[in-house]
Amino acid sequence: MTSFKILTLNTHKGFSQFNKRFVLPEIRDAIRLVGADVVFLQEVQGEHQLHSKSHRERWPTEPHYEFLAESLWPEFAYGRNAVYPHGHHGNALLSKYPIKSHENHDVSVAGHEERGILYSVVELPGSGTRIHTMCVHMGLAEDHRRQQTLLLLKLMAEKVPADEPLVIAGDFNDWKLQVHQKLTAEGGVAECLGTAIAKPARTFPVWLPVLRLDRVYLRNAAVRNASVLHRHPWTRLSDHAPLLVEIEL
Repeated sequence: MTSFKILTLNTHKGFSQFNKRFVLPEIRDAIRLVGADVVFLQEVQGEHQLHSKSHRERWPTEPHYEFLAESLWPEFAYGRNAVYPHGHHGNALLSKYPIKSHENHDVSVAGHEERGILYSVVELPGSGTRIHTMCVHMGLAEDHRRQQTLLLLKLMAEKVPADEPLVIAGDFNDWKLQVHQKLTAEGGVAECLGTAIAKPARTFPVWLPVLRLDRVYLRNAAVRNASVLHRHPWTRLSDHAPLLVEIEL
């Protein structure tokens, strides 16, 4: 058996709830404390010229995903989703293991929110085992999520061999559980904090979780431990509670 830990978190572009404080350094410290081997991040700021000036003392000189990775996660990948005149943000993957390949897939619905799926292949050292990962951030509109789920299923079918491990994690914005039902029924995946009877965990808003937005799905892998991190210091960081999952292959 091989086991490793993953964390998924919507970083809210490095700001606390209601954009009150810039907390990226605190987010980095908190992520380091949980000891995750692979980290799935959504709403990661790649560049923001205005915020970098107004928060000059704390704003890093490098993109946020590089700042978060620093020396602990030597490998990282970034998928730019939303682009605007003063910057861009998207999904990112930080890994202690080699990232053999990565590609960003645009699943935006024309004229609306810009969203993406960052697909990466991570290789476990020594064994040569490949882990397929998909870092997901879906839209707020139900119809958009329906279309994005179809694109996710298509990507799974095209990219991931049926017998290799797959980890899908991120912010699905799926409070009605329609994405969840379709993925589990047609994608052959299991959600880490829910079962056929129990629903996925509540993760939003972090200070009083009500909505079940953030998920980790597995195929050809098993859950050893899984938890929602909704206490200090996470209540002072992002507006989403992160998920921490230990996975066995």
